[in-house]
Amino acid sequence: MAINEKNVFDPGNYTNRELSWLDFDARCLNEARDHDEPLFERLKFLSITASNLDEFFTVRVASLRDQVNAGYQKKDIAGMTAEQQLTAISDKVHDFMNMQYSTYNRSILPALRNQGLYVISEHEKLTEKEAAYVDRFFMEQVYPVLTPVAVDSSRPFPLVINKTLNIAALVKPKKMKGKSITGKKHKKAAGLDVAIGDYEFAMVQVPNMLPRIVELPDETLENGKKQRVIILLEEIIERNMALLFANYDIVSTHIFRIMRNADLDIDEEEATDLLEEIKKQLKQRRWGEVVRLEVEDTIDKRLLKVLRKELELESKEDIYRINGPLDLTFLMKVYNMDGFDYLKTPAYEPQPVPALCNEESIFSAIRKQDIFETVPYETFDPVVRLIKDASKDPKTLAIKITLYRVSGNSPIVKALEEATNNGKDVTALVELKARFDEENNIQWAERLEKAGCHVIYGLVGLKTHSKIALVVRKEDDGIRRYVHLATGNYNDSTAKLYTDLGIFTCKPSFGEDASNFFNMISGYSEPENWNELVVAPLWLRKWVLKKIRKEIENAKKGLPATITAKMNSLCDAEVIGTLYEASQAGVRINLIVRGICCLRAGVPKLSDNIQVRSIVGYFLEHARIFRFENAGEPEYYLGSADWMPRNLDRRIEIVFPVHETEIKKRLQHILDLELADNVKASIMDEKGEYHHPDLRGKKQINSQIIQCMEAVQQTQMLKKAEKSKRHTFIPRKK
Repeated sequence: MAINEKNVFDPGNYTNRELSWLDFDARCLNEARDHDEPLFERLKFLSITASNLDEFFTVRVASLRDQVNAGYQKKDIAGMTAEQQLTAISDKVHDFMNMQYSTYNRSILPALRNQGLYVISEHEKLTEKEAAYVDRFFMEQVYPVLTPVAVDSSRPFPLVINKTLNIAALVKPKKMKGKSITGKKHKKAAGLDVAIGDYEFAMVQVPNMLPRIVELPDETLENGKKQRVIILLEEIIERNMALLFANYDIVSTHIFRIMRNADLDIDEEEATDLLEEIKKQLKQRRWGEVVRLEVEDTIDKRLLKVLRKELELESKEDIYRINGPLDLTFLMKVYNMDGFDYLKTPAYEPQPVPALCNEESIFSAIRKQDIFETVPYETFDPVVRLIKDASKDPKTLAIKITLYRVSGNSPIVKALEEATNNGKDVTALVELKARFDEENNIQWAERLEKAGCHVIYGLVGLKTHSKIALVVRKEDDGIRRYVHLATGNYNDSTAKLYTDLGIFTCKPSFGEDASNFFNMISGYSEPENWNELVVAPLWLRKWVLKKIRKEIENAKKGLPATITAKMNSLCDAEVIGTLYEASQAGVRINLIVRGICCLRAGVPKLSDNIQVRSIVGYFLEHARIFRFENAGEPEYYLGSADWMPRNLDRRIEIVFPVHETEIKKRLQHILDLELADNVKASIMDEKGEYHHPDLRGKKQINSQIIQCMEAVQQTQMLKKAEKSKRHTFIPRKK
């Protein structure tokens, strides 16, 4: 079939990246609205949607605002200018937030009350007993921490910190015999006279260091049941505002919150010290342009006028009026309250990796075979064990690793420190530009440097997003290299929540590539060729396109031709256009894309042969798997890269092949499960909208639950086999 180039490259056949991301957040919101989910899991998902939206504004919306301010007119993949995108985003987010708070007010709160948990969202509704407790709590625990700020001629409008909760107040000075209570003549607030006349503006920031949820003493109801009551910290402060501004009459108070541009603007070419430059840029974040203002929907018009003026918000579209508590991320704190486990999905315990269950040495186990690991279904411990054992192992000469996001108390970093103390040569690439982990990574980098590790920060202009570790040992038969490659970060905390895949190998071809990779990023020595690895930014784009085009050729020859790809995001125009060509050539394409997907599936004569699904479940889908039919001899690859311009062109990424037959079978099983999922999967239609499959008369398949069950069953079988082995009678030799 001839390729219709007009169809392939027509912007109308692509979805805008930002709007697609909002669709993903909407799928998370659907989980919060699903009454089949345990109540506290719904709370968690509602919190996640709020957290997602915050990051979306501070990074993506902020970037679009920068483009508009710079007069940038180039259109995106879907034919939209930055200004058009901002308008479409505003419309969609306003509707989305209305749905968020409808879910919270009309569904979540009543359900919580039915379970004996009452959330007081208006301090005026406190009982006399509760009010007394709250006021005492305020004076003892909160009042000493607060810094009330009045704005007048000597006190300018204060800096409002990004994402903090603040209480704005309209106040009027108390007067005694024509003078203010302080004995000084009252002056109008500088620059605010137009906004509020004889009144003044005042505010107080709700302190981040105090718990936002305050639980009141239990109350026994008439039926004998106990009711637990919580109130938000901002409500306690708002109730006691008069104590903070004793010289004023409080006319009105309202809570507000802002989002600032948090995208770092770093000129790495000019930065003599990247570490110091990022430290400086992090400090600049607090003065970033305001891109969003959240206010209570009942806010005093005069207060809103002041906020708009001082925060320099020209467009009303940047203001979000909210019917409920601002910043729903507090619901994660509610989720973590004791006593409600029966309203949660039972916690899953990651299972041991079978190949390592009875092995004293991880190195001897890897020498026997490549070892496959699926987290969080299987434990992340083998990765930690590899680095820990290497740090103490007399035969280990060197350890090299890339660190993109690590936990706050990382056992891997501690093991690297110990390795240095034990005389090992340790190299750690710490990516300082991992967004919102910059401060954490700076601390780890400085700590590793202090311990004596060789710390590098990657290549200029590129983020190092690859996941690779190398252990070099001197063994009896010579030098052997042990390599771990993965789709996820070396983060023991997120490994309990993110689904990722990894392989341990000591195959010489992988070891040689691993050495070349680390030499490349530490010494800028580009290898002539790679044995196994496909590395971005120089080689990965060409490789992806070559693989897709090979399937096109096979389809035209009448050979088996399919592509199955699982990733987080798909928005590269060249890759999508080539997938459209493959579909028109008859290649069957199944895409499992968790988040952003700019491709439109099932469009007649364009993408008839493409299906797109997104899985949103208990765990965050994070693994990348790529399967190409290869004329009946399927090839499987894993990697750190999505099919996005940034991953293909502006990051150091690794995609690697899987050779072991048993591991290929397990990968195919994972893909089959996810393609059959009809509980947590949403399928894209030709309009780009997502819908859950029709379950009527069908067996329910939840791919994540099934993988949990299979991992547990595997462990039980191993224990049973071990027990049987211990009790087997072995006759004594004569």
